[in-house]
Amino acid sequence: MKFGVITFPGSNCDHDMIYVLESKLGQEVVNIWHKDADLQGADVIVLPGGFSFGDYLRSGAIARFTNIMPKVMEHAEKGGVVIGICNGFQVLCEAGLLPGALLHNNTQKFICKNIYIKAKSKNTKLTNYSEPEKALKIPIAHGEGRYYASQESLEDLQKNDQILFQYCDENGTVNDKANPNGSLLNIAGICNKNRNVFGMMPHPERAADDELRNEDGALLFKSLIEFGIN
Repeated sequence: MKFGVITFPGSNCDHDMIYVLESKLGQEVVNIWHKDADLQGADVIVLPGGFSFGDYLRSGAIARFTNIMPKVMEHAEKGGVVIGICNGFQVLCEAGLLPGALLHNNTQKFICKNIYIKAKSKNTKLTNYSEPEKALKIPIAHGEGRYYASQESLEDLQKNDQILFQYCDENGTVNDKANPNGSLLNIAGICNKNRNVFGMMPHPERAADDELRNEDGALLFKSLIEFGIN
């Protein structure tokens, strides 16, 4: 499988992602600059974390208009896999590839720490390997990670099984105390109705290396590699 990792001005997790995919998981990876208009034959497109264009206006609002994004949208419309992590999730929402928005954390503070999530839906290429009640320890690092959507959109997400992950405690219990940023329904990640575009706030690429003593995030990438283009 060939991955394309897009770099915007201000991206800071692009090389973390490339390292995990290439060095730890043995995948072919190309690094794509935001001014390019060619996905270089990548099967899976990754929009990494960071602060694209300094997060001016809104997080992801400027990156959504870069040269590469029409190609990303075309790839998604044709059924190609796209995953956005943290800032990448924000870009996907700004581009309309995913519903809802990421607002300022309810604490109004930047949060950087390990949290727990669990898969709400197992019926996706990203979560097929996840055990339904198993809590995964994955880091977060964001100031605007509070997932918000209209009541109608929330009902659609639930009805269509589009909620990928929810924040939970270490025992897998979803509750307000385990919600780090005030996201509605404890949502940590969602997918589109066609189940080929994925967005999540936690950083699985920061939990995919045995040297960090945490490989919970690698489970998601292994699932995507196994089922990504099948």
